[in-house]
Amino acid sequence: PVGSCSSYEDKTIPVDLVFNAFFSFYFGLRFMAADDKIKFWLEMNSIVDIFTIPPTFISYYLKSNWLGLRFLRALRLLELPRILQILRAIKTSNSVKFSKLLSIVLSTWFTAAGFIHLVENSGDPWLKGRNSQNISYFESVYLVMATTSTVGFGDVVAKTSLGRTFIIFFTLGSLILFANYIPEMVELFVNKRKYTSSYEALKGKKFIVVCGNITVDSVTAFLRNFLRRKSGEINTEIVFLGESPPSLELETIFKCYLAYTTFISGSAMKWEDLRRVAVESAEACLIIANPLCSDSHAEDISNIMRVLSIKNYDSTTRIIIQILQSHNKVYLPKIPSWDWDAGDNIICFAELKLGFIAQGCLVPGLCTFLTSLFVEQNRKVTPKQTWQKHFLNSMKNNILTQRLSDDFTGMSFPEVARLCFLKMHLLLIAIEYKSLFTDGFCGLILNPPAQVRIHKNTLGFFIAETPKEVKRALFYCSVCHDDVFIPELITNCGCKSRSRQHVTVPSVKIVKKCMKGLSSRMAGQDSPPRVHASPSRVSDFTTRTFLHDVEQDSDQLDSSGMFHWCKPISLDKVTLKRSRKLKHKFRNHIVACVFGDAQSALIGLRNFVMPLRASNYTRKELKDIVFIGSLDYLQREWRFLRNFPQIYILPGCALYSGDLHAANVEQCSMCVVLSPPSKPSSSQTLVDTEAILATLTIGSLQIDSSSDSSPSVSEETASYTNGHNEKPNCRKVPILIELKNPSNIHFIEQLGGLEGSLQETNLHLSTAFSTGTVFSGSFLDSLLATAFYNYRVLELLQMLVTGGVSSQLEQHLDKDKVYGVADSCTTLLSGRNRCKMGLLSLHQTILSDVNPRNTFGQLFCGSLDLFGILCVGLYRIIDEEELNPENKRFVITRPANEFKLLPSDLVFCAIPFSTACYKRNEEFSSQKSYEIISEASQTTETHSDTNFPPTIYSVDETLYSPVYPYQSRTNSVSSAKQTAWNQIRTNSSITSQKPLGDNAKENGKKISDEISDEDPFAYSEPL
Repeated sequence: PVGSCSSYEDKTIPVDLVFNAFFSFYFGLRFMAADDKIKFWLEMNSIVDIFTIPPTFISYYLKSNWLGLRFLRALRLLELPRILQILRAIKTSNSVKFSKLLSIVLSTWFTAAGFIHLVENSGDPWLKGRNSQNISYFESVYLVMATTSTVGFGDVVAKTSLGRTFIIFFTLGSLILFANYIPEMVELFVNKRKYTSSYEALKGKKFIVVCGNITVDSVTAFLRNFLRRKSGEINTEIVFLGESPPSLELETIFKCYLAYTTFISGSAMKWEDLRRVAVESAEACLIIANPLCSDSHAEDISNIMRVLSIKNYDSTTRIIIQILQSHNKVYLPKIPSWDWDAGDNIICFAELKLGFIAQGCLVPGLCTFLTSLFVEQNRKVTPKQTWQKHFLNSMKNNILTQRLSDDFTGMSFPEVARLCFLKMHLLLIAIEYKSLFTDGFCGLILNPPAQVRIHKNTLGFFIAETPKEVKRALFYCSVCHDDVFIPELITNCGCKSRSRQHVTVPSVKIVKKCMKGLSSRMAGQDSPPRVHASPSRVSDFTTRTFLHDVEQDSDQLDSSGMFHWCKPISLDKVTLKRSRKLKHKFRNHIVACVFGDAQSALIGLRNFVMPLRASNYTRKELKDIVFIGSLDYLQREWRFLRNFPQIYILPGCALYSGDLHAANVEQCSMCVVLSPPSKPSSSQTLVDTEAILATLTIGSLQIDSSSDSSPSVSEETASYTNGHNEKPNCRKVPILIELKNPSNIHFIEQLGGLEGSLQETNLHLSTAFSTGTVFSGSFLDSLLATAFYNYRVLELLQMLVTGGVSSQLEQHLDKDKVYGVADSCTTLLSGRNRCKMGLLSLHQTILSDVNPRNTFGQLFCGSLDLFGILCVGLYRIIDEEELNPENKRFVITRPANEFKLLPSDLVFCAIPFSTACYKRNEEFSSQKSYEIISEASQTTETHSDTNFPPTIYSVDETLYSPVYPYQSRTNSVSSAKQTAWNQIRTNSSITSQKPLGDNAKENGKKISDEISDEDPFAYSEPL
């Protein structure tokens, strides 16, 4: 009933009085604290107090209880979330949001039920209560909830006109309430249970934890590469630790990979969340970075803090992290629990990306060649032309590792590579060498010399299509497979099954032993590897030796022996002035177009320069580098570049042809357009705007080769754009563009000039990519999976693109403080005496001595037997001449053994450092001598006033030969040097060298302008 008589014996009345007395006191405090006293009376809480507090005291005085509008007290539930926050009962944003929604729904229901209860028990006033009905408050709540759900069972209904009118309007409001608040509450409740639960780590079940930049793009790229193995071979579950709930699109991805993925909401910065994902039991923790973020430094720092949090929680957890800027890497090895031996690894985007581009400058097309080995293509494309078929077939190859058969023990690398190529159709390019001595050399070697012998359990690196193919190198048996020449028949034989132990890839802890050997080698204590004497067939080619070569005295290297260096150079000395542009007639140089200003994030140009200054190129083979860009930006980068020789800066912009002409871009060997740093508010579609416009400007430059004042440049360009006997009338500037957004490739395709070519929006299926014109670092996301499954492939990639430096070597140098000059040829396997990639013609080089050379297999075996050169691919002219007026070339990775060669083909080769690739051709020398003498004398005169002139060679030192990128020489090695080199091979020993640091004083007078006590390899301090 709404009203009733009461007495003082009712115990509920004093309790009600106490509560209302408290509300009265609270009402007074609120009134005194209110700024606007008039507005205070119109607040909801004030209205509730006015209609609920006085009736209580009046009913106590009159001894008559009437409910009246006391149901409005239910609106006080709206204050419940704030009270819970003050009491710290709820802390998370989801719990606060859930409590607010719940308080709104409950207060609405209880208030509406109170009104229905009042009017139904009182009846309509104008009828004086004749249509009233006795209904309890519970029945009123039941009626309101049935109305809210729009069900309306009809067992309890409103009979009064006021009640029915209220139901009409309440039904409209309940539609909004039920349609919006209830589903949101359910979603919060379900998600709380779904994404805040703990991952149950089962014994024997492998899983990894992935955190960092968890977005649709990053997750898609990671899963595509991590799960590209066959379904039966995937036994590792992926636990994503995201700081925010997944979007609907991301949830869809997780549902598609439900068997392999689990998402848990949390942060790697909180130990409680790390405990919920059981990171201490994970195989590894992978941290993803966002390469398209506006602030790359902040992105790196946040990921480094995640590493620090994880290592503090569990120091034994293996970490694989993506870093955007190379100078931020130095913080990670300084973490006390960071352990290279445990498999901790760093994937630096700037280092790898700019390293790829640098390799494309040294050898045209090499950037595409290396990229194709790490790109997995799942799309089916139907080629229309023959060249497209060759390119797409070569895209199926990858870098794979496999333990070599014990039957190869004692054989030299060329012998094993030849046998694998002929019998198994496998291209072996490198091995992981482990010395038999405790402190001997241990590391990866590309195309080792014949003196290096294969040991047991040696790991080989192959270019092949499937892991099944490289298994043949493990199954090979010299007894059972001696007369087998069908690769498919080389399987696990019975005679080897009892004795052979199938050794899996050993733990990454072997790196510790490798670093010990490297440390001893750097200190001059390395024991040489086992050397085998074998006669070598030497054709009419030049072999450079470093035992007493005077050329070595002028090649100043850093402490690691990996890079050329010089004393620190001030920025003013290398800044080119427009008034002096006539003094800087660069030829065969590299032009790098850089975009950025004083506020832009650094892209790390040091990573671009280091491969171009690798020590396995002689000082005379180094190309001048001219950076075109904002002086304010390049001044910030110069701190990391000042110890590298032959670098110049031209203030300007690549969007203006005048600045390009000032850098003599017409006679450059390669023009690189680097994408600008990301801007905070830039669209992802517009991130490559400057690069595309610069490409348009450079592409519009037409160079008339007939009027070119530099015959060397025009002929060299002809060597890799045309056939060996063709002479173009005009050519375009060779260019290499970097794209941050791969979808922008269609803009570059429109500028390519090849009609009817590969019409694909996928960058790695485009014509520009096949010709080596464009590069994008988007595929670097796949290296996370590569580093987890097989870290050695990542080490090989770093060695190939960075000039020979790995992250472990950087850590070693930073730890031991080995600064100053270093001996560049301490041992056969150390320092600069390592292979370099090159592009050789089948004519006018030593490859012309290989006979027969009709197929790739014949060329491979001949070049390996005669010169120790490892052929790995081709750079072929696109055969549609009417559609290819510029005679562009495309890349063929690892052609088949029977692949027919064309006279105009260029060959990608791994060339030993001690091998010169030019034949001594006196007739060719006499034909070109007058032109080069004239040119050299004129150039020397014009450069007499400059501090750092471009490299110009006189005729007695240099003879141009149209083979890229090596410089031809007329001076041959003396007979004494040749005898010394032959003595090394026949005596089966390695003559130890006196470190260059010991000779620095003797040579100081000759090279005083180049020697400095500062080591540019100690570049790791950030700005």
